[in-house]
Amino acid sequence: MAEVQFKLWIEENDRVLFGGGRLELLKAVMNQGSLAGAARELNMSYRAAWGRLRASEKRLGFPLVERSDTGRREVQLTPEGLKMLQQFEVFENQAQAFAEQAQNNWTKLVSELRGEKK
Repeated sequence: MAEVQFKLWIEENDRVLFGGGRLELLKAVMNQGSLAGAARELNMSYRAAWGRLRASEKRLGFPLVERSDTGRREVQLTPEGLKMLQQFEVFENQAQAFAEQAQNNWTKLVSELRGEKK
């Protein structure tokens, strides 16, 4: 059976601001309490994690993470970072609902065009 698939990300001037990878990185920061721990959780280098995070922060114009009060290497999401994470999850849920409806419409169309009975 054919399936409707999608990937969602936000761009500005042809550059990624936020997407699934950034979402997973922020979730991992929340889980691990550090960027190094988040990178390990996601099986990526610290440099790659740091680069993606800094690129998004620069393009967005505000920080997504900040040093925690509890330790020198510990970080936490900023209020803006948390809001971005939460809103992107809403966008993903909305897109998933759209994809499910499109899947139903596609299945009905193909069935009709093939002359299949219900």
